Amino acid sequence: MVEQAPFQNVTFPSGGGEAHGYLALPESGSGPALIVIQEWWGLVDHIKDMADRFAAQGFVVLAPDLYGGRVAHDGKEAAQLMSELPEEKGAEMLSGAVDYLLEQEAVSSSTVGAIGFCMGGGFVLALAAQQGERVSAAVPFYGVGQALPESYAGIRAAVQGHYGEQDSLYPADKAREQEQQIRDESGADVEYFYYDAPHAFANDSNPSGNYRPDAAKLALSRATEFLQARVR
Repeated sequence: MVEQAPFQNVTFPSGGGEAHGYLALPESGSGPALIVIQEWWGLVDHIKDMADRFAAQGFVVLAPDLYGGRVAHDGKEAAQLMSELPEEKGAEMLSGAVDYLLEQEAVSSSTVGAIGFCMGGGFVLALAAQQGERVSAAVPFYGVGQALPESYAGIRAAVQGHYGEQDSLYPADKAREQEQQIRDESGADVEYFYYDAPHAFANDSNPSGNYRPDAAKLALSRATEFLQARVR
């Protein structure tokens, strides 16, 4: 087996073209597959740091670049970039990411896990609904955006959600409705956790100052244990 660099930018096939992403390997060189999906800011350093953190926990991690190298510097620009990303294009790119990971020699699992934040949380659920049994664990953190599917019937993954009680972008009441809808439509194992926190509470570089370290630590610990148990 050719030894790979532990952290690298990679290119993978997607919808007849090419997509890009950030690949992080665990110290052991192999492990279960995990896709980390960006917030509306783009593939910024925070998301790469998240990928590194999960690689340190034993995962082979791919963070796809849904914006093709562009990043936002304020909320207005982030909203514009998110609005310019068609749902089908993002889902197609993420489908290519699943293919790419499962073909890697470093990947020890036959399925992938997916975790995403903000916009990426919406894409986590869309990916799980699209890919069926190929996604065994789906972890949305305060998922929002146009990627949220109308139907969750295709989900075969276990789902663990993390949402803030003070989230104004995706209120906790809507998250509770979503939790029940996924359970009803898919029959999947679903558990959502709710925190005394606003939107984006797990982002330690959030420009709005929404980071809540205690809630973030607890949520990410729960997510890591869940993914380690489910991705095989």
